Amino acid sequence: MLRIFYESVVASAILYAVACWGSRLRVADVNRLDKLIRKASNVVGMELDSLKVVSERRMLSKIKTMLDNTSHPLHDMLSGLVSVQGQREQLLSLQKPGCPSSIMGKKSRVKTQKSGSGAMAVVSPKEMMNLIAELLQKCSSAAASAGKEWEEYIQIRGLVERIRKKQKGMSIVFEGSREDHFLDLMSWAKENGASCECFTVANFGKEGYGLRATRDIKAEELFLWIPRKMLMTVESAQNSILGPLYSQDRILQAMGNVTLALHLLCERANPASFWLPYIRSLPQEYDIPLYYQQEDVQLLLGTQAVQDVLSQYKNTARQYAYFYKLVQTHPTASKLPLKDCFTFDDYRWAVSSVMTRQNQIPTEDGSRVTLALIPLWDMCNHTNGLITTGYNLEDDRCECVALQDYKENEQIYIFYGTRSNAEFVIHNGFFFQDNAHDRVKIKLGVSKSERLYAMKAEVLARAGIPASYVFALHCNEPPISAQLLAFLRVFCMTEDELKYYLLGDRAINKIFTLGNSEFPVSWENEIKLWTFLETRAALLLKTYKTTSEEDRSMLEKPDLSLHSRMAIQLRLAEKQILEKALACGRAKRLYFQKKLEEGASLPCYEESDIALLENTEADAKLPVILRKVEEGQEIQVDEDSPLLNGMKVVYGTNAEANGERDQDNNVSTDVNSALASMGSSSQREEANLSASRTEDEPKENTV
Repeated sequence: MLRIFYESVVASAILYAVACWGSRLRVADVNRLDKLIRKASNVVGMELDSLKVVSERRMLSKIKTMLDNTSHPLHDMLSGLVSVQGQREQLLSLQKPGCPSSIMGKKSRVKTQKSGSGAMAVVSPKEMMNLIAELLQKCSSAAASAGKEWEEYIQIRGLVERIRKKQKGMSIVFEGSREDHFLDLMSWAKENGASCECFTVANFGKEGYGLRATRDIKAEELFLWIPRKMLMTVESAQNSILGPLYSQDRILQAMGNVTLALHLLCERANPASFWLPYIRSLPQEYDIPLYYQQEDVQLLLGTQAVQDVLSQYKNTARQYAYFYKLVQTHPTASKLPLKDCFTFDDYRWAVSSVMTRQNQIPTEDGSRVTLALIPLWDMCNHTNGLITTGYNLEDDRCECVALQDYKENEQIYIFYGTRSNAEFVIHNGFFFQDNAHDRVKIKLGVSKSERLYAMKAEVLARAGIPASYVFALHCNEPPISAQLLAFLRVFCMTEDELKYYLLGDRAINKIFTLGNSEFPVSWENEIKLWTFLETRAALLLKTYKTTSEEDRSMLEKPDLSLHSRMAIQLRLAEKQILEKALACGRAKRLYFQKKLEEGASLPCYEESDIALLENTEADAKLPVILRKVEEGQEIQVDEDSPLLNGMKVVYGTNAEANGERDQDNNVSTDVNSALASMGSSSQREEANLSASRTEDEPKENTV
C-alpha cells in the first residue's frame, strides 16, 4: 500500500518537477528532491529510484517515442545523434546535471541497455550494486585450489562482462585520434618548463608512438627534462578533489598505484584539469592482458606467466568493485565526478595507464619515494642498455640523457630495466624480441621434513639465501645465477659436506665459495645438482600443451591477432629458456662425471687468493653473501636515494607464476628418483617445487 501511495502521489509530484524545470533544475533543488526520495525509501522499506533515474527514464521514454515515430519533427535530428553502431542509447550530446560538459569528448552518461526486443531498458542503481556486490564477493573469496584458477577466471570474467554490457556507452571517448592531441601535449609541456627542442612525437609502426630526434643528439647528452609540477603524483592526488577520500580510506593510502588511477579518472572528467593535454594524449586502449579476449588468455595456460595474468585480472576486478561501492556509499565521495560515471572500462583504462607508465621519484624533500606519471618522457620506447634517467632534486625535475648517439629523424629509446618478457607482456603490453634479461621463475625449497633440514637451512642462512625461494633461469649463459648455484650445492650436500661448511675456524670463509663455479663442493655434489637442474627443466617442459616447433608454426600464420601473437611468443620464449637450461644441465653433468671418473683433484682455494671473492662466470662477480638473493630482481629505489631509476614500475603481481602446481608431487618424486639413481646420498632429498612467484617488482597492494 505504501508503494502504491508513493507511486501515485510522491512520484507523480517528482515527475511534474522534472517536466516543469527540466535542465534548469538547480543542484540544491536536486538534493532536496533526492532527500525526499530517501526519506520515502525508509518509509516504504525498499530502495526507490533517485531523481536522476526518474528523469532519465522519462527522457529516454520520450526520445524513444520520437525515434520510433518517423513523422515526428525531431526524428531526423535525434537519429543523427545515435552512434554509428546504431545503438540508440549512445546519444552523444545529451547533458545531465552533475556530469562534465561535452567538451570532454564523445560520451554518454545514460544508463541504458538494449533488450532483446530492441527496447531501451533502464539499469537501476540497485541492480548494478547487486552485480558489484557479487563481483566483490567472488574476487574476495579464498584463492582457488590448484587447477581451479582458470575456472575462477571464467566466472569472474563472466560477471565483469555482465557489468560492462550494462555500462555500454557510458565511458569517456575523446574526439578525434590520439595523434590529434600531440601538438597540444608539446605546447603544454613547453609552456610549463619542459624541454621539447630536439624531438617530436612520431608513429613508428609496430612499435607505436615514440620520440623522434629533430637534430643529432650525442650519447649522454641531456635532451629531456620534466619539472615536478607537470607530474601526476600521489601527492598531487592528495591535493586534488580526491584528497578528502584519500585521507579517510586506508586502502587508498596503502595503494599509491590505485590512488594514481583514480586521480587520473577524476582529472579526465574535469574539463579545466591542468593535466588534460597529457591525459588526452594517452592511448584509449592498451595491449596488456586486461584487454585480451578469453581465447588469447587461454593460449597462456601451462606457462609460467599465466598465474600473474589471471591474478592481474582478479585483482583489477576486485579493486573496481571495492571502489565502485566506496564511491557510491562514502559521504566524502559525493563530490567526485566518478559517482555518476565510473565504469569498469574506465577503471581498466586508468589502471592500464598507470601500470604501463608509473615510476618512482623522490618526494620534494628527498626523504622518501613516491609514484608518478611523467608526461612526454613516458612516450619513449624500450631497448637494451643502461638506465639514463634520474631525478635532479636541486632543480626539482626529471632528467634523461641520451642512451646512445642519435641522428636526426631516428627514434630515441630508453632502457626500462632488467625485465623479463613476461613482465613486459603483462605490465607493458609488448614482447621484446632481443631481451637480454629474459628469464623464467623457478621455486625451490628444502623440505622441513628432511632429516638434514636444520643444517642446510643454517648454511643457506649464512650465505644470505632463504631455505625456500623463487629463483630464475636466465636466457643467457650461464642460465643459473651464483645464488641458485649456491642453493643447489647446499640442497645436494651430504651430512659430512654440511659439517665441513658449518664447523671449524674457517667455516665462515668457506661460505664465500658456494656461489663460485671454480670451487665445487665435490664432484659428486656437482653431478647431483646438474642432474637435478636437468630433470627439473625437463619436467617443466612437459607441462606445456604445445611444443616449440608447434609454436613457431603458429607464429607464421598471417591472420594471428596481436594479442595471440604476444601470448605465443611468450610461451615459446619460456620453452627456449628451459631447453637451454636442460642442455646446460646435461653438458655440466657429463663434464663432472668425466672429472670423477678421471679421479681429478678438486680445486682448492687460499684465503689470500683473490679468486675467493670472484666467480669466473660473468653472472656472478661478487661473493654470494654480498649480493641480493636473486639478481634477476628489479632494482628498487632506496628511500634515501635521489635517483630515479628510470625503470617503469609495474602495477603489481601478487600472484603465482606457474599454473601447474598439481605437478609438484610428481616433480619431487621424479627428481628424487633421479638423484637416488646416482647412488651418492643415503637420504632422500626433497624439494618444495611449487612455482609461487616472488615479488621481484614493487608489490601490488590488493584489496
